[in-house]
Amino acid sequence: MDGPNSTPESHAPGGFVAVHAPRRNEYLLEALKTALHTAGEHRLFQSGKLPGLFPSRAGVASEAALLAIRDGLLETVRTEAKGKIFTEWVCATPKAVGYIHEHDSPRSILRELKDVLQTTRSGVPAFMAEAKAELSALSANFEERASAMLARLDDLAKRCEDALRRAETRGPGVAKSVGRMVPWAIEALEYLDRRTESGATGECLLPELFHAVCVRFPALELPAFQDGVKRLHDVRAVSLSPADSLPEPEYAVVVEGQLMYAVGR
Repeated sequence: MDGPNSTPESHAPGGFVAVHAPRRNEYLLEALKTALHTAGEHRLFQSGKLPGLFPSRAGVASEAALLAIRDGLLETVRTEAKGKIFTEWVCATPKAVGYIHEHDSPRSILRELKDVLQTTRSGVPAFMAEAKAELSALSANFEERASAMLARLDDLAKRCEDALRRAETRGPGVAKSVGRMVPWAIEALEYLDRRTESGATGECLLPELFHAVCVRFPALELPAFQDGVKRLHDVRAVSLSPADSLPEPEYAVVVEGQLMYAVGR
């Protein structure tokens, strides 16, 4: 029976063991951010000293990995077999960008900033007294903590600035003017913003953007998409650029005699 101080566990989906959702979400968000930050394929699970997106095949980490595969946040690229041991290799899907954005939203960023500022403010008097009493012994530690605090505040300030810029992009005047030219423009611009905020590195290629937009606009055809991307490039809403390779050349667009295959804000 539950005790008076027990914490209710989350209800797990079919086939899953009930676990504390915050811990599972922490594993899931960390894995998705790692997969987006470093382009290419990754081991699903850590193996000895070999890195993986999830640290263990058991417990909460395993539940989070199965949830990521089941919900299409990670896609299995290949599987290696050595005897009875199987190693799964995966990569992030466009859904991962949306998941990170939804669970790491501007509101949560601002809450985190508020907590940091409140903690910093309330801790200043005690920290100053401690620093004065043990100045010599704590000088190195003081510099390290101050640098880490400033780095965190700088990161939060940048994320808040990005959130405000995205909010301005969603304004009715901007949406109306851009929407007249390209009906799916706002969806494309928001995806590029969410991709950047989620920590994805590398260029966003046109096939990726096309498939992301088609989630909301399934009737969109490739020629119309290519024409719309060029229009957005012309008004400087996006920036088109060549890519090192063209694995799917049919998605490329020609701008000023060059084949463009990557797109950014």
